[in-house]
Amino acid sequence: MSDERSLLRDPRLIVARRDIVSLKREKTIVLALLIQLFVAAFSSFLVVGLTSLYSPGSVAAGEIVVGVSGEHQDALVDAAEDIESVQPVRFDDVGEARQSYRDGQLHALVIAADANGRIGAEVVVPDGGIQTTLVVDRVRDLLEAVERTERIARDSHLTRSTIPLPAEVDASPYFGFTYTILVPLLLFLPPFISGSVAVDALTEEIERETLELLRVAPLSLLDIVDGKALGMILIAPVQAGMWIGLLSLNGIDVANTVPLLVLVTALTTAVVVLGLTLGLLTGRRRQAQLLYSVLVIVGFGVLLFLPEHPATTVAKLAVDSATRLTYLHVGGYAIGAVAAYLLARRLVARADAEAL
Repeated sequence: MSDERSLLRDPRLIVARRDIVSLKREKTIVLALLIQLFVAAFSSFLVVGLTSLYSPGSVAAGEIVVGVSGEHQDALVDAAEDIESVQPVRFDDVGEARQSYRDGQLHALVIAADANGRIGAEVVVPDGGIQTTLVVDRVRDLLEAVERTERIARDSHLTRSTIPLPAEVDASPYFGFTYTILVPLLLFLPPFISGSVAVDALTEEIERETLELLRVAPLSLLDIVDGKALGMILIAPVQAGMWIGLLSLNGIDVANTVPLLVLVTALTTAVVVLGLTLGLLTGRRRQAQLLYSVLVIVGFGVLLFLPEHPATTVAKLAVDSATRLTYLHVGGYAIGAVAAYLLARRLVARADAEAL
């Protein structure tokens, strides 16, 4: 019992609890958390609308009428038979087709003419607006179907054998959007927010000259930084776990919860360490936040050169299709985060608290 009381009185836990409680006064952070909560809680409804932006053609929007003209209009008409919600209208005269489009009888116009042995397509669609996005998406599907058909038809003219085309798969865009966009978004936002809050938590103590008051407690500079880091690191996996739970309640099952939370904790540790280090080095909130934002963006870009990007790792874990490489990445992130934290503690131990 005495050990539990002494643990609760640990100065680092006191600092961590103090910083977490103070978050409710940060309106920007509270708003960000509420937005994430709303997205996670109503994900099954929002995913339909968000998918319409991610893949406009996946949302039924009625049939569109496409005028086709030119020497290769037959190829367009044949391709349109396999595309839902596209009604082709033949025009032997290009001028007549253009006039019909101007009169509003067509949603789009495609003129397919011969161009040195190739099919050259001139596409006319409305300017701007949501309707344009939907029309362009359907016309793109039409042209891709024509391209696929022509590649197969012209295969006999090649002198070398080609790689066989993969079979078409009628996959749901909702599945792809949910696990490659929505789930990584909800899991990556908490670490970035924690790092930003860590910057503010330390630089405000320095700017307001309250850091010295904490050290009188008595607390060493290392205890203060440890406490602030602990508070900001703990809240991220808690948020991520809540979002995963809310997604499950909405019928979006997320597999491998533990490895996902380990990944979130590792990323949070890395960005919090970065934020606190910048806060100590600069001592000013504005400069530290600017450097933090730039370095996080650069670091996220550097991760693109890894065999597997963190977003891919999250998606593969969430759909339960993780490979050995995926788990190696999770372990690598965890080891890297621990190394960064120990390095930061050594830096803080050598820092001159009186100079801050």
